[in-house]
Amino acid sequence: MQKKVLKVNPKDNIIVALTDLPAGDIVHLDDADYTVLKDTKAKHKFAAEDFSLGDHIIMYGVIVGKANQPIQKGEVITTENVKHESEEVFKKTGNLGWTPPNVDKWKDKTFNGYHRSDGQVGTKNVWLFFPLVFCENKNIEKLKDIFENELLPKKEVSYKNFLRSLIEEKSVEEVEDQSRNENLLDNIEVKFINHQGGCGGIRQDSELLAKLLAGYVNNPNVAGATVLSLGCQNLQVDIFQNALKEMSPNSDKEVLIFEQQKIGTTDKMFQMVIKESFEAIKRANKIERKPAPVSKLSIGLECGGSDGFSGISANPALGVVSDIFAALGGKTILAEFPELCGVEQELMNRCVDEEKADKFLTLMKAFEKSVVDAGSGFDMNPSPGNIKDGLITDAMKSAGASKKGGTAPIVDVLDYGEYISKPGLNLLNTPGNDAECTTGLVGSGATVVLFTTGLGNPMGNPIAPVVKISSNTALISRMSDIIDVNAGTVITGEKSIQEVGEEIVDYIIELASGNVETKADQLKQDVFIPWKRGVSL
Repeated sequence: MQKKVLKVNPKDNIIVALTDLPAGDIVHLDDADYTVLKDTKAKHKFAAEDFSLGDHIIMYGVIVGKANQPIQKGEVITTENVKHESEEVFKKTGNLGWTPPNVDKWKDKTFNGYHRSDGQVGTKNVWLFFPLVFCENKNIEKLKDIFENELLPKKEVSYKNFLRSLIEEKSVEEVEDQSRNENLLDNIEVKFINHQGGCGGIRQDSELLAKLLAGYVNNPNVAGATVLSLGCQNLQVDIFQNALKEMSPNSDKEVLIFEQQKIGTTDKMFQMVIKESFEAIKRANKIERKPAPVSKLSIGLECGGSDGFSGISANPALGVVSDIFAALGGKTILAEFPELCGVEQELMNRCVDEEKADKFLTLMKAFEKSVVDAGSGFDMNPSPGNIKDGLITDAMKSAGASKKGGTAPIVDVLDYGEYISKPGLNLLNTPGNDAECTTGLVGSGATVVLFTTGLGNPMGNPIAPVVKISSNTALISRMSDIIDVNAGTVITGEKSIQEVGEEIVDYIIELASGNVETKADQLKQDVFIPWKRGVSL
């Protein structure tokens, strides 16, 4: 039976409405009765006590806001009566104890992945086309049209098959069967990305982009790459090559680089690119899936389009997943630094040493300062959709977002563009911006991304599957075409956070073996947007 209200932490002085509560409704919680003074929608919170001006609002056991006017017990918490406030941060004050979960169920499990010579194992086998500079974007688009239409017809979306059925006066089923029969390569995906960088900005932008692109090539989901360069841009070929060599000194992946100003005519370049790429793609197609321990998986953790239920259902379920993989020796990555505001002290205490804690705090302060210097602040992070659905301060949003990282020790802290190397939970400096964050997670080595959402987000990634987990059942009912897993059963009381987390682990293993496909991949929601290190929340 579904409860009507919830107090997330015993220290909390606000209560979450799990269902719509009309004014005058009396709810019972922890041996106390509360009269709801105003209509309170599900996902929102009401005061568990009277607040005076300046009193701290506590949720998840931490400060998430401050009353900017008196608030009565039972009154709904809003942006009008509460403003952002977060815990003070000092320095690492000790280590939080951690008892790893029992992982006997998965310790001997394997997934069928693509083994690379450096020991990494991918969940996909992708040949990637990308430019070093935006001047080559149009050429990448032309190559995409050529290869997708001629080399991999089975990947055409259903609308193209529908149009072809009308042209050929056949049924859609006949066209789809024909496409499958025409398929030349069955063990490789061909993907294409473009971007707006590589020249025109500051040189540091190009250097950071080089690291990110090198991370995509180094990601074990990628078998090899075709790279287009104009020739005169800031992101020179040697900058990209050096970034890749520094990241993976002994990489033997095929990386084909074509520089248009050296080659000459567009026609000559295209003939070279198509011929050499096709031969390389055929070689990559021979790589087959083989068993690998689940410890070889690298899991990115992200939330986007969050709501007031995200931090009490989907995000803590990912925390269960993160802890399980940490205990198994796998890698997990928690990102979105603006959405860790207010929980810095806890995260610093979870760092394995002071060096990691200091790096985390330094990156957080530098990020926040850049935002303040631009006339904004982390308090501007919650979007209108977040606020409408119960996340009214950045600290409240952050306290719930951090639950994706579970309770395991933090083994490393990475800046944007740095690649993961240590098993366990890693922190990665990215914006909360969904596209920039996902792009960064995959560039740092994530082979699967878990993406929680309460409002809905269709976004995927060109080389890594992005699993969408809904925080509430209404969302998957309304947008079933973009959601893979429903954590809303936690809210309705049908399942526990632990049960949902374990189900996600099992889903990941099936996904990593190629037995299931995410909704984002089915819809071809490939998004690649690098962070330029400007102001982005």
